[in-house]
Amino acid sequence: MSQRYQITTFGCQMNKADSERMAGILESLGYEATEEDADLVILNTCSIRDGAEQKMYSYLGIHAQRKHRNPALTLVVAGCVAQQEGAKLLRRVPELDIVMGPQHADQLAELLARANDGEQVVATDWRDIPEDAIQPRRQSDISAWVNVIYGCNERCTYCIVPYTRGVEQSRTPEAIYQEVLGLGERGYQEITLLGQNIDAYGRDISTNLAHLLTVIHDVPNIERIRFATSHPRYFTEELIRTCAELPKVCNHFHIPFQSGDNQVLSRMARGYSHERYRTIIAKVREYIPTAAISGDAIVGFPEETEEQFLNTVQLVEDLQFELVNTAAYSPRPGTPAASWPHQIPEDVKTDRLQRLNRAVAQSAYNCSQTYLGRVEPVLVDALNPKDPTQVQGRTYSNRLVFLPGDYQALRGQIIPVRITEARTFSLTGIQEV
Repeated sequence: MSQRYQITTFGCQMNKADSERMAGILESLGYEATEEDADLVILNTCSIRDGAEQKMYSYLGIHAQRKHRNPALTLVVAGCVAQQEGAKLLRRVPELDIVMGPQHADQLAELLARANDGEQVVATDWRDIPEDAIQPRRQSDISAWVNVIYGCNERCTYCIVPYTRGVEQSRTPEAIYQEVLGLGERGYQEITLLGQNIDAYGRDISTNLAHLLTVIHDVPNIERIRFATSHPRYFTEELIRTCAELPKVCNHFHIPFQSGDNQVLSRMARGYSHERYRTIIAKVREYIPTAAISGDAIVGFPEETEEQFLNTVQLVEDLQFELVNTAAYSPRPGTPAASWPHQIPEDVKTDRLQRLNRAVAQSAYNCSQTYLGRVEPVLVDALNPKDPTQVQGRTYSNRLVFLPGDYQALRGQIIPVRITEARTFSLTGIQEV
């Protein structure tokens, strides 16, 4: 009987891509995926905020109790919390078999073999991430993640990512091209290029993201190309112009701003001003008038005043984002800002987050109204989970769209949809004949 595995993924798209690679390794070893009673449980973890970390510990406690009832259960913590905590995790949760950082995802088979021999394994040493022949078990057969750069060289004072994912390592354009070519041959229509700081792609191998987009643009069958996550410091006019010139590159750009106040941005060590950020967005909209912009914002950073917070609200109102991922500042161990004085009280953070979210919702609603009556190409990728008579998909600008239709007939197709209803974060339409 085949052994069964379960992977629970917390956090960002990079973690989701890592989970797909680990699932591919497990299935090559004969494991089968399951949602319950797994013989092998992997928690692929995120440490960017305390909430995600605490949720992981809650899941881990449940599985540790399972292991008392079933000692044959293999229990693995992977990802950023594993890298952050290392051997300390074994002391906190002695039921663990493997603690492995993100750089070791490709070594899962070897680490499992050591655990099966009775070793409690900690794999958190820094290493180069090699090109490998892993065939990920992808969650979709329509859209696919493609890692192009690992790690991050920035030192934002609030962020733990450089400590958990290491320094930047770019894959070669040739290796990326071959992966995308293979995806096109297997019928994938959309790819998303991934990096913690994707605009920094190629700095270590004498190329850049604009060049990579031109290299992969004409791969057969691939109809849409996205990329994330961007950093304003590296979002160049060359990149904007290239995106405008390449029709397969989608007109959605996720460019975190984090704050609309220059003093806060300086304490965050973001490397740009709010004026610089506004100039970038203006340049994007100059080249691509239909561009959809989303971002990230943090409220309650140490020493943030009410006036500084209101500058962030003002930036959202001025620039009109389709979406902003918002969060209250969460001190992360080992980062400079975590030990600073003048931390903002939790009730103030909560109040500011709620007020910013109201501004974001109004901005998103305003953007939604611009779609009414338009005909948008929509890539159908799923059933509407709340209404089986409807399918769902996304526009080039990454807006979620629902419409009546037969999923089996429409799945994987890009169809013209006339937008008839616009809500804050999604649209409804009908197929244009």
